[in-house]
Amino acid sequence: MSSIVSPFDFKEQFRFWPRHNEALYRRLESKHAWLEERHRTPEDLAPDPLENEMVLNIGPQHPATHGVLRCAVKLDGETIEKCVLDIGYLHRGIEKLAEAKTYQEFMPYTDRMDYLSPYSNNVAWCLAVEKLAGIEVPERAQWIRMMMCELARISAHLLWLGVGLMDAGAVSVFLWCFEHREDIYNIFDHVTGARLTVSHSRIGGLASDVTDEHLAMIAAFLDKFENSIAGWEKLLNRNRIWIDRNEGIGVLTAEEVVELGMTGPNLRGSGVAYDIRRFEPYLKYEEVDFNIPIRTEGDSLARYFVRMDEMKESARIIRQCLDRIPRVYGPIRNDDAKKAYPSKNEVYYSMEGMIHDFLYTDTGVCPPKGVWCYHAIEAPKGELGFYLESDGTGNPWRVRINAPSFTNLQGLEYMMEGAMMGDMVILIGTIDPVMGEADK
Repeated sequence: MSSIVSPFDFKEQFRFWPRHNEALYRRLESKHAWLEERHRTPEDLAPDPLENEMVLNIGPQHPATHGVLRCAVKLDGETIEKCVLDIGYLHRGIEKLAEAKTYQEFMPYTDRMDYLSPYSNNVAWCLAVEKLAGIEVPERAQWIRMMMCELARISAHLLWLGVGLMDAGAVSVFLWCFEHREDIYNIFDHVTGARLTVSHSRIGGLASDVTDEHLAMIAAFLDKFENSIAGWEKLLNRNRIWIDRNEGIGVLTAEEVVELGMTGPNLRGSGVAYDIRRFEPYLKYEEVDFNIPIRTEGDSLARYFVRMDEMKESARIIRQCLDRIPRVYGPIRNDDAKKAYPSKNEVYYSMEGMIHDFLYTDTGVCPPKGVWCYHAIEAPKGELGFYLESDGTGNPWRVRINAPSFTNLQGLEYMMEGAMMGDMVILIGTIDPVMGEADK
């Protein structure tokens, strides 16, 4: 008896994955390796007891790749001769999603980009929209935003430190870092009402103000954290295993990091003194005293020192915010109902407030037709920027995101070619990518 179900040829219908793999390995095979011309000749390399050539696939599901990053490498013994990165496994079309949302509706989506520092993403989006629409933000809100962004920087660097050390074989520091990240999550929970997906910033200000209790929590965290980071430096800065695993690994010169378009600590670890907080100040960074950590060695160890120093500088900035915020009085949100949400008191106790709340949720802010802007901040991983164009409605006409994780990955192939296979996890860790942000 014949089946009533028509035969279905899966091999013919689902051809994307085989075709994708064929193209990936074809590119790997035909890729011109810079190893022979730009870095070192085969004669310069240390003699390798293994003479076998091998093509190896790592990821996209592999603990060492820190997310859905896939690396196809061609090995000559234990030396990586060629490398091709394959990204896009977390692609959601977030830029096109933004064009279908109101400016405020897109805020929770920014939490999911670099999910290690959602507060920074929120603030970057708000600053871009406020620049586009010409919205002034009260001074108190700017100080609070700056303080919370620096807390997010510490949180992101703590995860990088803990995971990087675990990749190198040190599990204890991973647990210590997570203890402090838990403290920061508790602060976010009290201030914003959420631990991870905070969405605390609003276009034109903030959702809620900080209290004396919040400021006391942050001050207590800093006291504990500064003692801990001093202890970690004693443990790590002269640790033979940690230094040998990082020194001279993944070396990039100042010219190479600029040519590759890298940003953030990866840029400053090679001697390029560029930090948007200092060169194009936003919020209140002009009014606080802090240094930009720089190293000139350009290797993984230099990037480690830069990030450790950045955490200490962030703590220094936060202390200045704690000193200033109690003396800065006033609202935390723009008082123009066409440019920012009304307060809850206005919504609950006045008809006008409720009408404005409905209108702002339905349509939101409407920048003038034809205007455009680009605004970037110094996020924990580097320059995070949003390009916006308006058509005069409540939805952006065009949105483009300059994500630091994506730009930093441009240098990873270059760093891996010529390196030893055993150093691959160190090289991926030193770039510190978050694939939710890179794949967009």
